[in-house]
Amino acid sequence: MTSQRARGALRNRLRGLTWVTGLGLTACTAVDDPTLNVASDPRFAEPSPKQTVRPHDPFRHVFWGDLHIHTSHSYDAYTFGVRATPDDAYRYAQGETIEHAIGYPIRARRPLDFAAVTDHAEYLGAARRRAKRSEIAGDAPASLRDVIATGNRLYITYHFLKTTLTQMGSSDRREATFGQESKIASSEAWQDIRLAAERHNAPGRFTTFIGYEWSSMPNEENLHRNVIYRSARAPALPFSARNSENPEDLWQALEKQREFGMEMISIPHNANVSNGRMYERTRFDGSPMDQAYSAARMKNEPISEILQVKGQSEAHPSLSSKDEFADFEIYDEVMSTDGRPSEPQGSYAREALKAGLELSATQGWNPFRFGFIGSSDSHNASSAVEEDNFHGKLPMLDGTAGLRLGESTWLPKSQIRSLKWGAAGLAAVWAEENTRASIFDGLRRKETYATSGPRITVRLFGGWQYPLGVTQAPDFLPQAYAGGVPMGGTLPDAPGSASPRFAVLALKDPLGANLDRIQIIKGWVDQAGKSHEVIYDVAASGGRLSAGAAQKVPPVGNTVDLKTARYTNSIGATELQVVWEDPDFDPAEEAFWYARVLEIPTPRWSTYDAVALGVTPPEPSTIQERAITSAIGYSPPAETSNHVKVP
Repeated sequence: MTSQRARGALRNRLRGLTWVTGLGLTACTAVDDPTLNVASDPRFAEPSPKQTVRPHDPFRHVFWGDLHIHTSHSYDAYTFGVRATPDDAYRYAQGETIEHAIGYPIRARRPLDFAAVTDHAEYLGAARRRAKRSEIAGDAPASLRDVIATGNRLYITYHFLKTTLTQMGSSDRREATFGQESKIASSEAWQDIRLAAERHNAPGRFTTFIGYEWSSMPNEENLHRNVIYRSARAPALPFSARNSENPEDLWQALEKQREFGMEMISIPHNANVSNGRMYERTRFDGSPMDQAYSAARMKNEPISEILQVKGQSEAHPSLSSKDEFADFEIYDEVMSTDGRPSEPQGSYAREALKAGLELSATQGWNPFRFGFIGSSDSHNASSAVEEDNFHGKLPMLDGTAGLRLGESTWLPKSQIRSLKWGAAGLAAVWAEENTRASIFDGLRRKETYATSGPRITVRLFGGWQYPLGVTQAPDFLPQAYAGGVPMGGTLPDAPGSASPRFAVLALKDPLGANLDRIQIIKGWVDQAGKSHEVIYDVAASGGRLSAGAAQKVPPVGNTVDLKTARYTNSIGATELQVVWEDPDFDPAEEAFWYARVLEIPTPRWSTYDAVALGVTPPEPSTIQERAITSAIGYSPPAETSNHVKVP
């Protein structure tokens, strides 16, 4: 009922705007939005950079990618103005210039190593095909650039509301609009996606993956997953949420595909807007979990996407009150028209890892031992992860600086959801070579991490006997792999009374900001089966960290000039490294540890936009970008454990 009332209110607003639109076209002052005139940027005249082929390395390279990109085959992308194709997406990922839906050129500063077009399986290609039929019939709407270029706030607001209400809204509305069209369109679009992936896949230089998004939205609560295939072997059609909204049905469909030689993983994303359902402790239908459920979930979903445009899913301040850096790019509204709050419990990865420990202690199995990646969820056939080169997620919603900051419409700032969206994120995978098989296997073993956009290089290893200076040794990597496990791994049984040591090495993004600190986030479960967490600052720039695990490290400082949206690397470090031993380790308690690396404060995308528009930057005006690694786990031997050992 709440959603119906909200949609009714929006419809009334739309009717009210309709009769005054003509008057508004002449009466309203145009918004001067410089985003529309970026073609003179000298970057677009330069040849696109080319990826280099790196030789096979048994100690692995870090490869950067985006496994969550939408094109005009997604119904929401097309409806909000996108006309770019899968070919455009792969050209952008390789460093080429493509055209944004509003008409200006867009290009990343650096190419990616791998990418996947993951258009929504639901109504795949339907909006595009429906529009083409309308154009043939002579019913072509005004171009999005023409609408935005008027600079008229009333007209732009009217166009926005009309687009939203006529083709988006509820699932019933989407079904009525696109359902019939998708019967033919989905097959054509899926074929286009698969062929584009094959055309652009260049082993050793650039890797593409065939994939799609399964977009389950029960009660508008996000349970979305991206399905990524290891090779060119893929089904004739994706399994969509129109087939079933139950993740277990998706896993069963994927298991059936494995019988035909296909291999894939399913990657949950945006748990933060799932209203507690993504990592809830029951099955989809409310029945209890069991070991078979746990095994199926871990087989199909070894990683989760925790950093992207619609916020982060690592941690929430209400769940991690002692984490001073948890309040970062929070977006916690369910994706419904009324924007009701999303329940934090069950919606964040750290809490899910802790829930897994509790289930392991009480049940003997853990469905939440997953790793981390980031990706963009761009709907512009791009990967918009650079704060100073951000072009939004959906053109009609946030395709210009004026739209993003609410300066180009008459909508209340509370309804400008893009203000809470971020320029994020990227997937980092440690793999031997840039091929589908090698990168996919890195994803499967969880030797991965997420970043909010910068290309911070992070190594994390856990073992029992690392020398304190191992990160500085010429043979660091051979020692690290031989003497322990990398991020995503599980520690072997402890030798005697040893405490685990963690070797962490972090290098700044060569084009980005210096580093503030390295943190280790630990979760463990006590004898009563209750989980806990603690955050250790283990390395910091500028000599701010001295001996002692419990001290609070002072802030690194802030060089950002909000008037110019500039910062300097006069603070922070270009490199941080440490071998850290857990001072509170109990060999009878199951635990996990992961690393979080923070940059010094830098301008948020909204500050760059505010400077361009000549307005005051909204809060937060600065952010601390970050990298978050997959966790290393530990399960005590059965003879020493206070709990049931995970099988």
